Amino acid sequence: MSFFENKRIVVTGGAGFLGGFVTDGLKKRGCKNILVPKIEDYDLVNIDDIKRMYEDMNPDIVIHLAAVVGGIGANREHPGEFFYKNLMMGVQLIEQGRLQNIEKFVAIGTVCAYPKFTPVPFKEEDIWSGYPEETNAPYGLAKKMLLVQSQSYRQEYGFNSIFLLPVNLYGPGDNFNPASSHVIPALIKKCVDAIDDGDDYIECWGTGKASREFIYVADAAEGILLATELYNGNEPVNIGSGFEITIKELVEKIVKLTGFKGQVRWDDSKPDGQPRRKLDVSKAKKYFGFEAKTSFDEGLKATIDWYQKNK
Repeated sequence: MSFFENKRIVVTGGAGFLGGFVTDGLKKRGCKNILVPKIEDYDLVNIDDIKRMYEDMNPDIVIHLAAVVGGIGANREHPGEFFYKNLMMGVQLIEQGRLQNIEKFVAIGTVCAYPKFTPVPFKEEDIWSGYPEETNAPYGLAKKMLLVQSQSYRQEYGFNSIFLLPVNLYGPGDNFNPASSHVIPALIKKCVDAIDDGDDYIECWGTGKASREFIYVADAAEGILLATELYNGNEPVNIGSGFEITIKELVEKIVKLTGFKGQVRWDDSKPDGQPRRKLDVSKAKKYFGFEAKTSFDEGLKATIDWYQKNK
């Protein structure tokens, strides 16, 4: 408990989906100084705002969660924006953190950084063995540069920056906006709204054959906080549940849990994205004792309940 107690911790993106769970976790660990730079006050793509944020907040540790992010559709529409904003935020935050002599920087990468045809389960050593899946490559590569920066800064400056690779998140408070949401909230919204509107079918992208791994947001936050406290290594580390499900099976599960009785239609003119995703999660356990605790059904029920209450 004492590790976080007197540290000044900046959580970029701390007002967001994952950020809310990370800041809650810090409070539970007795952290008295949790600092969240709000987008209205600091544009973290802008170097002057980043410098001002460091001066104003004077952190010991930065947990960098802020990202410009979305599902396949949003990635296809905004590849340039996603590349530029994610790269500039991360690279400048790390450089200014080094110049400020902060104690530690926790860079959050993405499963999208892995090559399109990574052997399953994805091992951290395979991250450079090919180009990422095209629809989210600009986002994935922008995030992957923070790994290069973390490792090179550790080598040259002795700067303690770690790099974590979380798999797709889901949970209460997720983004349910159809223009930018990921697959789980998008499907929950389709089913619940179809029931409310009396629609007799929903439409899903792709073929349903692609597979994904998901981690409940509270578990991901716990993994990030354990790494912040206990991991000071050079290697990237996966944060996942080690569980794989096809999109077709996922749709069937959400249809059942929401009680939608209509038909599911597949639009195979739309992309599937990466063919398979499943992480090797052994390093997180070995290096900082992290294992995901929430079962998938339990997490899905909590997410559906949240949407039904808050839609």
